[in-house]
Amino acid sequence: MAVAGGPFPGEERYASELLASDTGSIGYLLKDRIADVSEFADAVRRVGDGGAVLDPEVVAQILARSRRRDPLDALSPREREVLALMAEGRSNSAIARELVVSDGAVEKHVGNIFMKLDLAPTEGDHRRVLAVLRWLGS
Repeated sequence: MAVAGGPFPGEERYASELLASDTGSIGYLLKDRIADVSEFADAVRRVGDGGAVLDPEVVAQILARSRRRDPLDALSPREREVLALMAEGRSNSAIARELVVSDGAVEKHVGNIFMKLDLAPTEGDHRRVLAVLRWLGS
């Protein structure tokens, strides 16, 4: 059984890895939330008997993380194709030729990609590069 301190950031990752790798008795409690010795002893007994004990706060964070969606999930299949070709370094004209669509259609797809990835125009950022970095990071 792991007894970790809070607050959270590392605990969520550690607990996720622990849950993914261990199929036997498992317990994960945050030491800052253990106030009652008898409850802790009960948790140790349950784990010893083959059960599982997880701090509700840890479970909530793991579930919240699993519910977070990848922004690329919002892209249509065609937008994904366009972004993949952007990642290959293709210009809009080259993408249009590859997909057999008009330059205007590609521009529309690129605009939709920027919007769906929340890449607003700015003075200092190159949205095309940022979109490709998100693609590569997914």
